Amino acid sequence: MLAGKRIFSLSSSFLRPRNMSTAIKMDLPNGTFASHLIDLPPTDVTFTKEELMHYLKEMYTMRRMEITCDTEYKARNIRGFCHLYDGQEAVAMGMQSALKAEDSWITSYRCHCIAYLRGCSVEEVIAELLGFDNGATKGKGGSMHFYRKKHNFFGGQGIVGAQVPVGAGLAFAAKYNSADPNNMPIAVAGYGDGAANQGQIWESANMAKLWGLPLLLVIENNRYGMGTSTSRHSCNDKYYTTGGTVIPGIRINGMNVLSVKRGFEYARAYASSGKGPMYVELDTYRYHGHSMSDPGTTYRTRDEVSSIRDAKDPIEYVKKLLVEVHNLATADEVKEVEKQVRNDVAEALKKAKSGKPPAVKEAYTEVYVAQDGKTQEYPPFLRLPDYAKSLIH
Repeated sequence: MLAGKRIFSLSSSFLRPRNMSTAIKMDLPNGTFASHLIDLPPTDVTFTKEELMHYLKEMYTMRRMEITCDTEYKARNIRGFCHLYDGQEAVAMGMQSALKAEDSWITSYRCHCIAYLRGCSVEEVIAELLGFDNGATKGKGGSMHFYRKKHNFFGGQGIVGAQVPVGAGLAFAAKYNSADPNNMPIAVAGYGDGAANQGQIWESANMAKLWGLPLLLVIENNRYGMGTSTSRHSCNDKYYTTGGTVIPGIRINGMNVLSVKRGFEYARAYASSGKGPMYVELDTYRYHGHSMSDPGTTYRTRDEVSSIRDAKDPIEYVKKLLVEVHNLATADEVKEVEKQVRNDVAEALKKAKSGKPPAVKEAYTEVYVAQDGKTQEYPPFLRLPDYAKSLIH
């Protein structure tokens, strides 16, 4: 498996490996799930060697990609905001494994890895952060604004919590366009614990419940928001219970990819069947600070970060299942995957750096569309910070 390339058809298997070896069944640890107003999800999971190797490859690609972005930011090749995802890989990987191609996904500004899983290449991700025309959105979006409509990824959002109302709109469209009200595509609106008490989230949840929308309100709880622990910024930090007496919720161990997949299969089935929205809280952890400007050590200790990494790292868990617990792969096989991923990410970085800033004409494109929903219209004037340099079409 090559880390920077897709060997699965997006239109058929949606990035899932073919199951070729014997399936293994096991129970997830106690405490994997908690629930509110609904039964706990099942705790049995089934997987094959191919699936675990696929998770290892994809999650390690995400890790190496984000570490590469860290290096390029410190070298001042990437500028502006940059929010890295290392530590949270099991969340995105488990969700992607449970979702279907027709399901919509919108998330927060911590979106590089989700964009990758939804069809962007490593080259496109890094090039976008560099601001180059070979980026995922031609260098016009940057770190917080990836987008891949053909794979139903509706991007990251730079305004805290503002993606959730859009997610409710995606859920409305899913229900409106579905031929089967008991088997609808769903929409995922992801946000962090720092956004969990935004008013627009409450309003979106209220409308989703009133209208029976297939919406999953997904809280990636990495415990510190922008640097304040959840116990200090939320009177109720059990976010899966914020639906009160009407909207159910579940909490999932977000450091375990199998737990996330199993819990999300359960949540997806609920929303898809016409029962309305659900809160899904993923208990996870980020190794970097909130953004590259945050060292991440003023509100937590280095020992805390290292202890989480040692005890709960999501990639190490998959490696342990493969090599130690189920004897599905050798340590050398795992090292070979990691070596290939490192090489592929390094090659993707070279290709990303071969790009160039977008042409001035790109400032006019993809701004307005005509009433037919297809034909582009071009604004006659675009003001720049220096008025004298504003663009006239």
